[in-house]
Amino acid sequence: MERDLPICPIGGDLAIGAFIIVGDPQISVHCARELLKKAPEFDYVLTAETKGIPLVHEMARQRGDSKYIVARKSKKLYMVDPFFVEVQSITTEAKQRLYLDKLDLETLRGKRVLIVDDVISTGKSLEALEALAEMCEANVVGKMAILAEGDAIDRKDIIYLQKLPLFNADGQAL
Repeated sequence: MERDLPICPIGGDLAIGAFIIVGDPQISVHCARELLKKAPEFDYVLTAETKGIPLVHEMARQRGDSKYIVARKSKKLYMVDPFFVEVQSITTEAKQRLYLDKLDLETLRGKRVLIVDDVISTGKSLEALEALAEMCEANVVGKMAILAEGDAIDRKDIIYLQKLPLFNADGQAL
């Protein structure tokens, strides 16, 4: 599948192709199918709110026997004994927190967890999700994304479908 991505400056002479999966069910269906072909065996998928949600929902729907857990960007009133890690993402100006709660911890403890995101760039969101999985005493069996950009393209510890170049401020691929 192909999509035209808007080029968005993120500071200095650096820009990214803004890949927005939310609101694009065709890309969610296609990418979920392709990621599942490459996925190791897992019990649960763990993702960060928001852009990973349609992807992991579709992965669970296609697989039929899996569930997913979403690390929330804010503490919710319904959470029981919430805990968090901080993350500084390339697409967010300020530090954020990713929250899970005691029920998530009990669900993931000892389970095979697949961490999934839409795009991996700096890897900071992945690190935060891995830290949450470790707090839950889960076994991270893999890390996946639709796209990898920047230094993530050369990482050997992630599985992704396509490379996404970084751009200069004029929109030229680096």
